[in-house]
Amino acid sequence: MLSADLLRPERGIFLKKDTRKLITCIAVPLATGAVSGFFTRNGMKVFATLNKPPLSPPGWLFPVVWTILFIMMGIASFLIASRPKSRARDKALTLYGIQLAVNFLWPFFFFGAGWYGFAFLWLIFLWGLVYCCICTFGDFSRNAAYLMVPYLAWLTFAGYLNLFIALWN
Repeated sequence: MLSADLLRPERGIFLKKDTRKLITCIAVPLATGAVSGFFTRNGMKVFATLNKPPLSPPGWLFPVVWTILFIMMGIASFLIASRPKSRARDKALTLYGIQLAVNFLWPFFFFGAGWYGFAFLWLIFLWGLVYCCICTFGDFSRNAAYLMVPYLAWLTFAGYLNLFIALWN
């Protein structure tokens, strides 16, 4: 369960610098998704013509879900970044940054290049990174780990969609 003081850094008072850090932590994944989406937007026309598996959501739902997930990821990274500096904390944030970079590249493979099979393998790699990120975040903040779980669930669903698109197109 997420606790009531979700956004409150464990060290105590929520300061203005914490607000700036929170905004930055949320802005980074949102910007990552926006830039990736901007450069691969033409692939959406092709996507609309592909054979899709059952349970495929309407196209308008993807940006809504990703926006929510990116905000949750940003809050999770804020909770970790707000912990006292340590090698372990820095490793957790580095892992977070790596998975964000891997996430950034997936649309280029799927929408940009149409490499559906490779994109599926890339998604499996991303899934593993996010799983490791959740485990690592859990060492610092259960709330941060919980906030990443819907992302992993969505990646699992995206994997289902990606696999069937790779097989049927």
